[in-house]
Amino acid sequence: MTAVTDQDHTDEMDHADHTDRAQHADASPVEGGSVETFGNRPPVEDVPDAQNAAEAGDLEDVDDHARVPADTSGRTESKAAAGPTNLTDPTDPEEATGSWDDGLIARRVNETTAAQQAAAVEIRASRAQAAHTAHAVQAAHVPAPLAYDGPLRSRLDALRELVGLSRTRLDSGTLAEAGRVLDEAAARRRLSGQHTVVAIAGATGSGKSQLFNALAGVPISETGVRRPTTAAPIACSWSDGAATLIDRIGIPGRLRRRPLQSAEMEAQLRGLVLIDLPDHDSAAVAHREQVDRVLALVDAVIWVVDPEKYADAILHERYLRPMAGHAEVMFVVLNQIDRLPGEAADQVLDDLRRLLDEDGIALGEYGEPGATVLSLSALTGDGIPELREVLGQFVADRGAAARRISADVDAAAWRLRPVYATGRRTGLSEEARDEFAARLADSVGATAAGEAAERAWLRNANRACGTPWLRLWRWYNDRREPTTGRLPIRAQADEEATARQRVEQAVRTVADRASGGLPTPWAQAVREAAVRGSQGLPEALDELAARAGLPVGRPPRPGWWPAAVLAQASMTILQVVGGIWLLGQIIGFMAPNLGVPVLLMVAGIIGGPLVEWSCRMAARGPARRYGLDAERRLREAAAGCGRARVLDPLAAELLRYREVREQYARVTGAGVGAG
Repeated sequence: MTAVTDQDHTDEMDHADHTDRAQHADASPVEGGSVETFGNRPPVEDVPDAQNAAEAGDLEDVDDHARVPADTSGRTESKAAAGPTNLTDPTDPEEATGSWDDGLIARRVNETTAAQQAAAVEIRASRAQAAHTAHAVQAAHVPAPLAYDGPLRSRLDALRELVGLSRTRLDSGTLAEAGRVLDEAAARRRLSGQHTVVAIAGATGSGKSQLFNALAGVPISETGVRRPTTAAPIACSWSDGAATLIDRIGIPGRLRRRPLQSAEMEAQLRGLVLIDLPDHDSAAVAHREQVDRVLALVDAVIWVVDPEKYADAILHERYLRPMAGHAEVMFVVLNQIDRLPGEAADQVLDDLRRLLDEDGIALGEYGEPGATVLSLSALTGDGIPELREVLGQFVADRGAAARRISADVDAAAWRLRPVYATGRRTGLSEEARDEFAARLADSVGATAAGEAAERAWLRNANRACGTPWLRLWRWYNDRREPTTGRLPIRAQADEEATARQRVEQAVRTVADRASGGLPTPWAQAVREAAVRGSQGLPEALDELAARAGLPVGRPPRPGWWPAAVLAQASMTILQVVGGIWLLGQIIGFMAPNLGVPVLLMVAGIIGGPLVEWSCRMAARGPARRYGLDAERRLREAAAGCGRARVLDPLAAELLRYREVREQYARVTGAGVGAG
């Protein structure tokens, strides 16, 4: 028995071949008006309904050429094809004379021909209307697309957002698998949700093609001793509407079949699309590539193993172990149990379950989600009804496609885990921020600037409140001794180099603190952001230090300074008056009286330093506050510059990482650790 070809996907080459044959049949005699058929195609009269007639796109051409109307006398038009055009029949008494008389016979012939042509036109019009109706019916019965539930849609949206946020931080190779899962999920969602695509995979000689034929009830896939037997995937659909699904897998029309027409079998496996794959351990590289390509596109897979190769390392290491997360859409079938005597089949099956457990594949044995493990014999049919029943329930559930996509998302998330989750706390603490600001302040000399401001305030107070003689002495000393002799001045180049080194060290330290606990790609992004921000930072800090340092001019004076200046001036006046008075007595200009001038001079001499010391004690508090205020302004300026150039970019990178980590948690459906 041969399989019925799926009419939804007639091969174009077969269509052209049938058309050529039909044209050839138009020129050949057809005895008794019979209809010639080509290949396994039934005649047009045997097409069950208009829809099948419309789907068989090349049957119209065959019917138009092969169907030849026979005349009422039992003659065919082969005579017309055998010789030149001659409507005279020598056996007809009316035509024996060879004359047409008044043309009555010609008119009858023309009327008959016109009637036949009108009938043919009417037949073709009825066929076109039937085809249009069939297409309308077919469009009305297009299978509904696949619908994902809310959690799966949320995970896919999160994965799409995750890929979008990560494109500038991760290389395309890292995100390739996630992108493929998103593309496949979108493509599968647009296709039929009423069909389930199941692939049969196995090693050479495992009997997968034999199992494929047993499920279909008809020999479709070639079986035999020659290896490899299956060279290309073959699809078998139990119901209409699966054309787009098979197109997505890339199986041509000549490799598409329909199972044995059985109402019971069709009802049990309605919606199933079964695909027989080449051997996954085939010596032909193209066969293995086809297996890998199709396995990434199907909704479920039946792994067929035999008693000899069920523990094959290639099967377990290359396929079963990496696909452990797809256990819910996997069947593992131990075939050829008819070759095992006694209880050997149960022992091999138990050992197979043990190996699957070591591979991490969950076994759905007690109502738990997991792979289905069965034993059967495709040759004898033992176990085939059980597999057909389990497979029918699996297909009727209509959830295999969504579970396959969910498992793909899980696998993609697991591969991405090292670049999104480390289980350690991440971020930049306030302590690290304060330490960075303090380092920048030290690099611009904020402490030294504050001390300098304090000294400037005290110096200004001494100048205003000190004795004239002390101020004159200090001026004299400043003129005699150079400034460099008292305070060693460092070269400007050395100061700039030291400041730059301090800034670079501060940036490296805060970058290490911020990147601690991050996955490698995000830690690298944080360090790169810190390096970009540090460019030009020393120059900017120098400019801020010059602008926010000591104010131009003298420091501000408190309200008591005028009184102190007046007191110091009074002490000076007393000294001057006492000295002049004493000098006048010495030269005899005034009457001798040493007590008063001496008293005035002593009061001025003692009062001046006393006023100066009092002013210095009173100036310490304001001077200290003035220095601290100058240091604070410089620290705030340095911290603001460092925050704008370094800390804000670091915070942006950390925020982006937190966003992608949250999206990754949505993809996995669970938390990703501390942080």
